[in-house]
Amino acid sequence: MAPLKFCANISWLFTELPDLSQRILAAAAAGFRAVEAAWPYDSDLQELQRVRKATGVEVVLLNTPPGDVKAGDLGLGAVPGRESEFREGLDLSLKYARALDCKRIHLMAGRVPVDSDRATVTKEMEAVFVQNLKYAADILSKEGITGLIEPINTRITDPTYFLESPHQASAILEKVGKPNLKLQMDIFHWQIMDGNLTQNIQKYISIIGHVQVAQVPGRNEPDSDGELSYNYLFNTLENLGYQGYIGCEYKPLGSTDEGLGWIKEYWTRTKC
Repeated sequence: MAPLKFCANISWLFTELPDLSQRILAAAAAGFRAVEAAWPYDSDLQELQRVRKATGVEVVLLNTPPGDVKAGDLGLGAVPGRESEFREGLDLSLKYARALDCKRIHLMAGRVPVDSDRATVTKEMEAVFVQNLKYAADILSKEGITGLIEPINTRITDPTYFLESPHQASAILEKVGKPNLKLQMDIFHWQIMDGNLTQNIQKYISIIGHVQVAQVPGRNEPDSDGELSYNYLFNTLENLGYQGYIGCEYKPLGSTDEGLGWIKEYWTRTKC
């Protein structure tokens, strides 16, 4: 049984440091062999390349751009009328992914438009998302890149996000029908929306292409106080033969380094 592979989400961890290049260095110093980042597009690409090569750290995941954050955007994949902007954002993501040799891009669905009723616009948004995902999958397949879609909980984190459950995401992936599109399982969101983690992980393991972790409800370190037993969940993933990365996307209770005891214990136990 192979040990699990972890990556530091440098949009959430090592934020004591101002830029992503410094955070890559800090992640490497802490023992991480891989990182992920939400939106690296304000960072100097050549500097990110230099630091990645110098450290040997793999960049394993980027998100497509959020759109106009000040106007309330959080992705454009399912937003009607924004198809051209989605494609422009995909092009930018590909530029960074190529340069950083990143093989996964999270294709963000986006929010239900302001003043729209979710039930009324769901079919239209799903149709837009399916078409955008088909387009993206064809582009990404030429680059050897996997596209990911991630349900985000609408109970606590983002009440208007379109993609809200693994069941909805699985149904959309089936309609798209592209083998290089997978499900991104953020266990924090799955627990809040649906619970039933053991059966959901078992049900969807064949289409899960990336995992992210945080404790519930505080979204802190996996070993902090909360609802979830990550020793059990990690054992479950190991027993199911999960070979992808697990992103550490959580808010440290103190400094990042002070909160890494849980992963260093795992690395020691599994001799990673």
